Amino acid sequence: MNNYRILEEKLKSHFDHYKQAIILLGARQVGKTTLLRKLFPDALYLLADEQPVVDVLESYSADNYRQFIKNHKQILIDEIHLIENPGRAVKIIYDKFPGTQLIITGSSSLHIKNKTAESMAGRAIDYILHPLTVWEYLYQSGMERDSRPSFITDKILELDYSKSMKLYSIRTMLNEVLLYGLYPEVLNQDKKTEYLQNLSDKAIFKDIIELHLIENRSKALELLKVLAYQVGNLINYAEISRKLGLSISTVQRYIDIFEQSFILYRLYPFSKNKRDEIGRSPKIYFWDLGLRNSLIHNFDDIDIRNDSGAMFENFIISEVRKEIAYKGLQYDVHFWRTKSGSEVDLVLSNHKRIIGVEIKLHKGRVTEALTNRYPEAETMVVNSANFL
Repeated sequence: MNNYRILEEKLKSHFDHYKQAIILLGARQVGKTTLLRKLFPDALYLLADEQPVVDVLESYSADNYRQFIKNHKQILIDEIHLIENPGRAVKIIYDKFPGTQLIITGSSSLHIKNKTAESMAGRAIDYILHPLTVWEYLYQSGMERDSRPSFITDKILELDYSKSMKLYSIRTMLNEVLLYGLYPEVLNQDKKTEYLQNLSDKAIFKDIIELHLIENRSKALELLKVLAYQVGNLINYAEISRKLGLSISTVQRYIDIFEQSFILYRLYPFSKNKRDEIGRSPKIYFWDLGLRNSLIHNFDDIDIRNDSGAMFENFIISEVRKEIAYKGLQYDVHFWRTKSGSEVDLVLSNHKRIIGVEIKLHKGRVTEALTNRYPEAETMVVNSANFL
């Protein structure tokens, strides 16, 4: 199986353009280590989950580091967020071992950035690896043979309604992706449900617990489940607070932690400060639907679910966000809604364009309220028939 990832070219050519360290962030199980060991096979590999490695790295001593580094030109430190002060370690290696190319992975941007912003400044460049894009999934599974990535975002920017002819069933593929998500390991699993259940029960909380980021694991898991049921809905922090018996500030802090651990993200409204547009209430989406479905213990076929439309919406918005990040496109990603209830699921905007996208599993149309408000806006409907 070809495990090609779209981010490969940027990472592989990084040291041709920069001397700064690579920091590859992303959730557990998205393939960070696999990708980096493929791209940098000669690098000295250090896993910060192993005690001897932790002991040396947390000594913050150049002499101790030299015992590991020796004459290696590339150093790969995996899961660096697990040491007490990642930035201090990076600073010492970067400053004391000039010419050494440093490559780092981490599953918690919260721990890395909050503790090390000053130490990392000017010494590292961040990249984020997400679960597979749908094109990566199709290519790795052999359904797509063309090695040139195709992007949903390109169809949106070109307002392209054309339908692709495929040798595989788009309906079957979409059902699989919406149910089991796009973690790379899902491709290799016969028992996908069991794999995802284990991921949601253990792996996603591993770093959060080990880094002492939450006080109450059971409440945090309850919160995640509540959010999983609310995909595509506006977050009402006060309502969630009452339901779970947590303070509003704790709810917001836990969601921050989930967001910076790459479990979910908030999508904020597009607004040019019109009086009747909603302010800052965000919607919630998950980076991976397989993980989301495992949290609510529901892997029923999309044809018999009442949340299939919300799942398709989550899928398209996540794909667009991944693609924009990988391609470096200069577009902001929002939704639009007025206080009276007029709504557009996705708005891509920059200083030149506003594109409103209605996302429907089957048929739909974009409300005219958007173009009435912003006559320059272009609109498109993305559905299961035209998204590829």
